[in-house]
Amino acid sequence: MKIVKVKDYEEMSRKAAEIVAERMNAIENPVIGLATGSTPEGMYEILIDKYNKGEIDFANTTTFNLDEYVGITDDDPNSYHYFMDKHLFDHVNIQKEKTHVPSGMADDLDRECREYEEAIKAAGNIDLQLLGIGNNGHIGFNEPGTPVDSRTHIIGLKEETIQANARFFDSIDEVPTKAITMGIGTILDSKEILMIISGENKRDAVTSLLKGTISEDIPASALHNHPNATVIIDEAAWGDNE
Repeated sequence: MKIVKVKDYEEMSRKAAEIVAERMNAIENPVIGLATGSTPEGMYEILIDKYNKGEIDFANTTTFNLDEYVGITDDDPNSYHYFMDKHLFDHVNIQKEKTHVPSGMADDLDRECREYEEAIKAAGNIDLQLLGIGNNGHIGFNEPGTPVDSRTHIIGLKEETIQANARFFDSIDEVPTKAITMGIGTILDSKEILMIISGENKRDAVTSLLKGTISEDIPASALHNHPNATVIIDEAAWGDNE
């Protein structure tokens, strides 16, 4: 696992965007795994700027998002479908039929999980998967205790995750308690992984990750088993780690 320490959020966003753009330009039909949340927003802004300048082209790009809440419609402002449209898809020339976000409103959620796995495999697996990290070390919505070999599945969200996501909702009572997420095994099948971490609130997660101990208690620690993983960490998240 390669660790890249940067000064701040802006530098993290820029370096991440450069890596994504480089892979998109190097691969004829790139398959990119995407993440949501506040951390990648700056990176998406830079990618849109690169597209507007003609530096990258999304026409042949296929995307798969990590996760989605269960019980929220695609057009809900808190859904990850809505997030991706707002922060990326509506601003570039990507073909909507090549964008994939799991449906938390599917009539048969277990079938939705199976079909999402099949779609990823049919695309040739993910060339580059973007990740953030939760305060408790989760990746995607794989909470502590999730098996390392897990595939796309439905998961109950921990109270700390619900609390962390409450800032996006009018009331904590509105925060979904379940999500559909790529499994850790699914993520590890990606040919390359790029994790971005920013902010003081992620220091404990960074400390646990940097220890190098692989444990289901810290889902992100599974990245130590990946042959091509890069983690970009800003100084605020780095803290006192050496």
